Amino acid sequence: MPTELLGEVPERAIAIFAHPDDSDVAAGGTLARWAGAGCEVHVVICALGDKGSSKIGEDVTQLVATRAQELRAAQEILGVHEVHQLGYGDGEIENDPGLRRELVRLIRTVRPEVMFCPDPTAVFFGEHYYNHRDHRSVGFAALDAASPAARSPLYFPDLGDPVAVEVAYMSGTLEPNVSVDITATIEAKTEAILCHQSQLGETSEWFRLVVRERAEQAGRQVGVQYAEAFRRIGMNN
Repeated sequence: MPTELLGEVPERAIAIFAHPDDSDVAAGGTLARWAGAGCEVHVVICALGDKGSSKIGEDVTQLVATRAQELRAAQEILGVHEVHQLGYGDGEIENDPGLRRELVRLIRTVRPEVMFCPDPTAVFFGEHYYNHRDHRSVGFAALDAASPAARSPLYFPDLGDPVAVEVAYMSGTLEPNVSVDITATIEAKTEAILCHQSQLGETSEWFRLVVRERAEQAGRQVGVQYAEAFRRIGMNN
């Protein structure tokens, strides 16, 4: 189903995701395009990425340090203004008052017009994949933190003045309704993803092709070469 092609660029945006590579895969092209157009882009990564390895006996301390370095390198390519790491363990993220408090603090500090996060309602993708628990937890926590919590003075009153996030763009969705043309930034998105070598290993060149193929598929829906698709929802509740 064709989606609306989104043109406007906000002054500030916040992208809230679970693992160090998630924001690049989900919205790297859009974040790079908006940052290049003057948007102040903030990326929030909730988890350390400490379980992002299938190697028995992995040095977890080194893995966490490596993934943090990869994250910083990727965000530099995209032109992100600031990266915020919350330090949760993989698989340990809960949509609870503690996480929502941290997200409200960041939302009220950054004061973004728009937010990116995973679509927590997208669970089963065909017969061979279901959405990671951390993605679902972060998606719901981000939405709950943005509205009603961040916009209401009675939620976490010690965290500063309320702010109304106008709209959320949810990635990894089964119900996309808007797309962003990333033809000019597909290379930045790809290079940012390839920074995460601890996750890609020898599959990195194959993954470059996958990134482009998926962006081409999204682009065909709106008549551009490359695109990213999202589910847009207003945050006026």
